[in-house]
Amino acid sequence: MDIPENARAVLETLETAGHEAWCVGGCVRDALLDGGRLPGRTPEDWDVTTSALPEETLALFGPRGSPTGLKHGTVTVKTPGGPVEVTTYRVDGAYLNHRRPESVTFTRSIEEDLGRRDFTVNAMALNLRGELRDPFGGRGDLERGILRCVGDPDRRFQEDALRILRGLRFSAVLGLEIEKGTAEAVRRNREGLRDIAPERIQVEFFKLLPGKRAAEVLRGWPEVFGVFWPELLAMVGFDQRNRHHCHDVWEHTLHALDAVPGDLVLRCTMLLHDVGKPACFTLDEAGVGHFYGHPAVSRALADGMLRRLRCAAGFRETVVRLVEWHDRDIPRTDKSIRRALRILGEEDLRRLILVKRADNLGQAPAFRDRQRELDRAEEILDRLLAEDTCFSLRQLAVNGRDLLALGLSGPAVGAALEALLEKVVDGALPNKREALLEALKKDTERV
Repeated sequence: MDIPENARAVLETLETAGHEAWCVGGCVRDALLDGGRLPGRTPEDWDVTTSALPEETLALFGPRGSPTGLKHGTVTVKTPGGPVEVTTYRVDGAYLNHRRPESVTFTRSIEEDLGRRDFTVNAMALNLRGELRDPFGGRGDLERGILRCVGDPDRRFQEDALRILRGLRFSAVLGLEIEKGTAEAVRRNREGLRDIAPERIQVEFFKLLPGKRAAEVLRGWPEVFGVFWPELLAMVGFDQRNRHHCHDVWEHTLHALDAVPGDLVLRCTMLLHDVGKPACFTLDEAGVGHFYGHPAVSRALADGMLRRLRCAAGFRETVVRLVEWHDRDIPRTDKSIRRALRILGEEDLRRLILVKRADNLGQAPAFRDRQRELDRAEEILDRLLAEDTCFSLRQLAVNGRDLLALGLSGPAVGAALEALLEKVVDGALPNKREALLEALKKDTERV
């Protein structure tokens, strides 16, 4: 395992001053994965743990050291290759609200420091000479593809309930199977997630969703995710009673989620696209199930769920728009595709096509012929874009200055531009400056 130069320089400085120093945690885990039989991950950040007390670390690095977490022994060292966090060996005191230790005690023992960590695969340390300190068998767990808590799993999750989601995230992203005792403790302690700030849940959950095994993890642990998003639980086992569907609502959702790329917007959209179905369920006289109006209900539920996790407005608006549009028919004609481009833009229209593909792939095999229709929609979209088809005000052959020159002012300028764009998109007018200005003059004269 090659330690990058910036982390190596920090380790050398600490060791030269007579202190122990090790790279620790996720960087060591990912470096081992990179050389093992599980999918490799290049470490992003290299964290260092040391026997040096925080004030000793600060004295060593001078102006390059910043006391970014002095209470917990953390000093951030600036290096040409980026910042390196250096934390003193410590033992955590009692935890408050399933999240943070009330106090920490510094120690001179690397084993004691590793013993406070969450999972064995994160409780390994590596020094400059390539020596691996692994008192809890993390390397063996990695090789076997197992995720296991350090020590008593109930204690680990009661100390910090966010570790529950971290564990599920590691399973989804790294492909690790959660060891039986750890899995049982996840279920027993899941209610502790209620004490975790929504923003922290969002970070872990949104790292999980793009994982290759996200659908499998969601399938195995719905009651955990239901702690913060109880709306998901109504989908589990909900029989759709419709020949178009060979799965219940939850299984359809997971199959659809698995059918889109590991992009967070797409994965979140697929998870939420049918969340409103249980509330819309009706049976007709023949005993066939229907979900009239479910896209709008799903949109409203999704909006509330994303707001509860304090999601950024742009992300939330994109997801709920795709949820609302996921079942809307867009005829495979130039006019309809231009209209969709006008409303959604190219990026979201391409996303919508992926959403519709995945939704269809989650249905019964006999009804997956919609893929050909989506192929046709994509062909039209590609052609229209290649022809530089106008679908936005930026592409319109006239602008606000042209309209001001004709005597329009204030809100009338924007309204006139929008009206011209609608006519161009609908094919009623060519996107030619002379034609647009002539049409505008005629409209103005009629008024």
